[in-house]
Amino acid sequence: MSNFTVIPALDLKGGVVVHAVAGDRADYRPIASPFGAADDPAAIARGLLGATGSSALYIADLDAIAGIGNHFELVRGLSYALPGATLWIDAGFSDVADCAFWLPLGATLVIGSESLAAVDDWQEIHGAFGENVVLSLDFGTDGSRGPEPLFSDPALWPTRLIAMDLTRVGTDTGPDVDRLKAIIEAAGSCAVFAAGGVRSAKDLAAIAALRAQGAVIATALHSEAVTQNEIAALLRERRP
Repeated sequence: MSNFTVIPALDLKGGVVVHAVAGDRADYRPIASPFGAADDPAAIARGLLGATGSSALYIADLDAIAGIGNHFELVRGLSYALPGATLWIDAGFSDVADCAFWLPLGATLVIGSESLAAVDDWQEIHGAFGENVVLSLDFGTDGSRGPEPLFSDPALWPTRLIAMDLTRVGTDTGPDVDRLKAIIEAAGSCAVFAAGGVRSAKDLAAIAALRAQGAVIATALHSEAVTQNEIAALLRERRP
């Protein structure tokens, strides 16, 4: 058995926390959450971290991903408000300059394959920042999104990888277990995190059984379909 991590996700759009559903970002609406109001990201972030027991918080800056601004100042405020947390930031990074803008926050940068124009862009980013970056392999209704070699050549993968199924985010469809299994088998010693479709503690257990390092979740926490007690029990079972 190996350690398993449940990383909560915070999706930011227009200054508030939104409910991400099926990758249709134009239709994302403010979240209804037991952890706090949509316009209070810090309260929601504290609730998510408390529920999961995680030291990491995944933040998707949807405005930055869409190229219509960013939440840099808001995220900087979160970094002060959550001093014990490691922020994983996905802000549509497409080149080294994009990444450098966010470096002052001292965060882990998530590089989404959908934001990369060419594999050379990824190699330059990885070369510049090493294992301080995480690669997200993004899948949509049209299949893999991004340069094809990133999906077919595990030699390009860093030590941490996210298998992101955008079509299943915020839905009640469950994770794509077959795809996740194939990625984990190809990844070797690379730590793989699943993202998209988790409905229940049973789904988390299925992901953990595949030897994934963890899962990134949001909707199931806000709906309380996955509870703090269930996560704690799963983590105890997975502890070596």
